[in-house]
Amino acid sequence: MPIRPHHSPASGAVAALGAAGLIVLAAAPAAFGDGTASDLVVGGIEPIHGLKPGSTFDLPVTVANKGGGATEKVWVSYSVTRGLDFADVPSNCRVQHIRSYDEMPENWTATCAFDQAVEPGIVYAPEKPLRAKALDRAYHDTLRVRVGPGGAPAEDENGDPSVAGTAPAVKLVENRAGRKGSAEHVSVSVTSVNSADYQVTGAALRGKVGDTVKMKVKFANAGPAWLLEEEGERSVHVMITPPAGTSVVKRAYYCHAEGGTYRCPAHVGLNMAEDAQMAYTFELKIDKRVTGAKGSVALSTEPRPFDHNKANDKADISLNVTNEGSTSSTGGSTNGSNGSTSGSAGGSTNGSNGSTGGSAGGSSSTGDVGTTTNGGNLAETGSSTLPITGAAAAAVVTGAGMLLIARRRRARNLS
Repeated sequence: MPIRPHHSPASGAVAALGAAGLIVLAAAPAAFGDGTASDLVVGGIEPIHGLKPGSTFDLPVTVANKGGGATEKVWVSYSVTRGLDFADVPSNCRVQHIRSYDEMPENWTATCAFDQAVEPGIVYAPEKPLRAKALDRAYHDTLRVRVGPGGAPAEDENGDPSVAGTAPAVKLVENRAGRKGSAEHVSVSVTSVNSADYQVTGAALRGKVGDTVKMKVKFANAGPAWLLEEEGERSVHVMITPPAGTSVVKRAYYCHAEGGTYRCPAHVGLNMAEDAQMAYTFELKIDKRVTGAKGSVALSTEPRPFDHNKANDKADISLNVTNEGSTSSTGGSTNGSNGSTSGSAGGSTNGSNGSTGGSAGGSSSTGDVGTTTNGGNLAETGSSTLPITGAAAAAVVTGAGMLLIARRRRARNLS
């Protein structure tokens, strides 16, 4: 039987979700094994679509033992990315905030321990489903659920100390209508109706022929949604075209020439926080005066269905060549965009459940990808302060010997 999401009082007149937003039970069960050892599997979770920020929804999980012997203790762990949080967490569950590492996104994990036997051939479910919430920054998130025997597993060493829930403890009960799963872990997509404004900021340059001037342009995600890049998706890039009459002496380190334009990453890694920024610093030599010379900074043409404001997707890079002494300026925006982010704090306090999730989320990042000479040797690097949330430590990208970060995706150990 499908279960409709519940909405918090803050969601006001938000309409109930349609069929696309329902959580449905898993498919028909497979045959139980005939061995003697326990073989725990989790089920009951399907992709969830069409949530609205501020709404809450249940996570109906089933647990089954496909083995031939009973399991005396079990645990169920729920993990959600930073656009989601937990609500009304039972006291037999502990919530841990885990910062992003190895290109894994920041997440919150609720692990619930059940000190009771799980018999073979019976499908169980928590007597009250764990409830989750879509935060203001929710857009495309991931829910992972896994099950295991014995006491709760060790906490992630990259996370903060866990916090126990404060709602009444729950136990597993037989669920005759439930369908058991077929694996010890499952991962599904959770999407919300939201938007994010990608924007760029140009520069105004000034100098005389023969001068070398510094040019600094910016990219920002002004939110309110954060973005999680999925494997196989085409990344958005920032395309920078210097003004005519100039030559590039040093370029931003991660930027690569494509004819007279430079392609630069909009972010390093797979995550784009709702208040993230990137700055790109170039050094240009003014070779000659070209009347009306003007360059540009613009977003690449990859689809961005979440970005409805196209007015700030491109900005000018102007150049005023003077006859006086040498002066230079990185200038400001020429398109009215300030290049900074307004970001959504988006945090969920969950005062009643002890959850640490969602309470951060609003920190800004003003990273500079640095510069390198045209010959390819690193000549100057800036620093990149990646987004921080909660008690998570800031990751800083610095160093003259910095190599280009190779994209890699390492699957998290779910066992």
